[in-house]
Amino acid sequence: MAITRIREGSTADVPVVLGLLDGAVEWLVSQGRTRQWGTQPWSARPRAVEAVHRHVAAGTPWIAEIDGVPAGTLTLSPAPGDYIAAVDEPERYIHLFAADHRFTGRGVGAALLAHAAEETRRAGVSLLRVDCYAGDDGKLVAYYERHGFTRTETFTFGDDQWPGQVLARRV
Repeated sequence: MAITRIREGSTADVPVVLGLLDGAVEWLVSQGRTRQWGTQPWSARPRAVEAVHRHVAAGTPWIAEIDGVPAGTLTLSPAPGDYIAAVDEPERYIHLFAADHRFTGRGVGAALLAHAAEETRRAGVSLLRVDCYAGDDGKLVAYYERHGFTRTETFTFGDDQWPGQVLARRV
């Protein structure tokens, strides 16, 4: 079963995005990886729901589907969140990246990242950036590196000093 399409989403897809993020939290908790996104579903946290609405409205959400079922998502925006320093050139920034773990091994994440690179290139922009959780065993940072991103800067976020990594890819 391969990805049947990656479609452009809209604010009407906020429930789809939240569902995929909730599924990712559930999977992370089942793996004992609670520091990345906590233990509560995104949809149960008002600030997280607000962030999803804000990113989807300000950017372009993309939904990967397998046989019509949402299998992953990311939102491309022209800038990072306010916790990351802006750069002095046009860029596209990946937000809200998640894949449904029922489809593990089917290339959903890789397809979405390749699509983000192509959309960035199509917009005449050469810099694609993302940030992610950099704690625990570093598997998430390594995942992005396997997909052509390089580490640029580290950061901590919030009262709990959440460890983050910014990565960039030239497209």
